[in-house]
Amino acid sequence: MRLLFITSNRLGDAVMSTGLLAALLDQHPGCRATVVCGPLPAPIFRHAPGVEAVITLHKRRYSLHWLTLWSQLVTRRWDIIVDLRNSLASSMLRRGRLIRLGAHKPGLHVVEELASLIEASRPTPPAFWPRLWIGPEDQQDAERLLPAGRPVLALGPAANWPAKQWPVARFIALADRLTAPDGPLPGAAILVSAAQHERAVVEPVLAHFGPRCIDMIGAPVMPTAAAFARSQLYIGNDSGLMHIAAAAGTPTLGLFGPTDEIRYHPWGAPGGPHARLVRTPEDWRSLITALDSGQRPGERLMDGI
Repeated sequence: MRLLFITSNRLGDAVMSTGLLAALLDQHPGCRATVVCGPLPAPIFRHAPGVEAVITLHKRRYSLHWLTLWSQLVTRRWDIIVDLRNSLASSMLRRGRLIRLGAHKPGLHVVEELASLIEASRPTPPAFWPRLWIGPEDQQDAERLLPAGRPVLALGPAANWPAKQWPVARFIALADRLTAPDGPLPGAAILVSAAQHERAVVEPVLAHFGPRCIDMIGAPVMPTAAAFARSQLYIGNDSGLMHIAAAAGTPTLGLFGPTDEIRYHPWGAPGGPHARLVRTPEDWRSLITALDSGQRPGERLMDGI
């Protein structure tokens, strides 16, 4: 039996789809899956049991990447196709069952929405919860980077949209309190993670904590996930890294302002510690309205936390 699983180019959305993939593979023992996704989340699926191939989808002008993908897949018949991109390519392949995402369902988390494609029960069973398949080489990288016998506080102070970023000075102040001698993580190392192009945003954290910092800015996804899994706590803005931390089983606190926490809050791994969120007093729609009307600048939307 062959499964084609077309998921997101975005890191966070791809992470949230891992539970659906795992549930489908559990329901069909011996199934061989091919995953299609963007280059950033591709390593997430490298060690997934039942996944025999990961096809990286590179965007091209005029959506020609879908034509390229179709040419790679057209010679094979697929028993199940899951297309979370609702692409034309999936409808033009030889197939049995076709599962497409359909319209957004208000009031549901992305994980719940994906589970509802094949499972109607609520609350969403743990079989559909996000998870990560961390390889031994990634574990070794994390072990080499993290100090032995010392707690680690992981921070994600950046985000793909500056309006989602809690002020960096507040990350520093909170980390100071948490790692103080009388704090819950006394003397902890500070793991700082962000995309390489976001280095300037998080540089003040590196400067403040100096040699206590573990610099994983721009690090590959799966060694970062392995490092998060060894951390005592992750605190970060709504971002792909937040979803990585939660799926890795790390106690995770997500910070929300102009995005929908009902749809995107961190969802912990099965059997892992709880993930939590804090949001601004204003709901996300009010913040977007204030931004669009010019009442609040983007860099001030997270001030309420």
